[in-house]
Amino acid sequence: MPGSPYPTEAAYEVCRLKFDAEGPLGWSPRIRRRFGYFTPDEWYEATLFRLVENGTDWLDVGCGRDLFPSNRPLARLLSTRAHTLVGLDPSENIEMNEFVHERAKCPLEEYETDRRFDLISLRMVAEHIADPSPAVAALGRLTRNAGRIVVYTVSKWSPVSLLAAATPVAVHRALKRTLWKVLPEDTFPTAYRMNTRKELRRLFAAGGFVEESFLYLDDCRGLSWSPLTLMLELSGWRALRAVGLRYPELCLLGVYRKRMN
Repeated sequence: MPGSPYPTEAAYEVCRLKFDAEGPLGWSPRIRRRFGYFTPDEWYEATLFRLVENGTDWLDVGCGRDLFPSNRPLARLLSTRAHTLVGLDPSENIEMNEFVHERAKCPLEEYETDRRFDLISLRMVAEHIADPSPAVAALGRLTRNAGRIVVYTVSKWSPVSLLAAATPVAVHRALKRTLWKVLPEDTFPTAYRMNTRKELRRLFAAGGFVEESFLYLDDCRGLSWSPLTLMLELSGWRALRAVGLRYPELCLLGVYRKRMN
């Protein structure tokens, strides 16, 4: 991706980890590879692949049952690589997470520890935070000087987000189960109060962070039901890129570094 601080090679590496473990490529990754397209999940995974080093103390907020639902080999690798990996989530789902070294079953704002982290990740969590300022203050308290926060979330203005904002959570659960096989217990109410670049930058600046990098990630997974629909979606994506337009369905990937005190 042009301008990405995390090179394409890292995205290829996380895909290799995933697909080598699964055997021969299926039709979906074969088609995506043909179009040169990486999913938003793969860009997020590539970011953490670059940031988690030997000795990294890592806190994963809202981890649920898995670090990377679509890439368990990478979750296993980074779990082993990290010095400490703490999973934080008020949901019972955290008890099923086999990759974290420690579990904290509580909301972010209530997590009390003397430990400070080099890296804190929020994967599809920001859209559920109803009161962002206390959450960012808690992140600031838990991050070491020069430590990073990685926020991967949906854009507030994407069609699916606008639909979700206008419908009750029961509809979200039914649609996600039907279209993407997401279990009802893995779908939570949304707020969309930190789901634009401007708002994320403002919140993290107030919390003592600077934006280190930011990516808009085209999300071409909505029609991945069959080879034909996926090829149609990726053809539309390629046509929009050719004229300099973003795909309407977007995810956001921001990295925020804590200022030195």
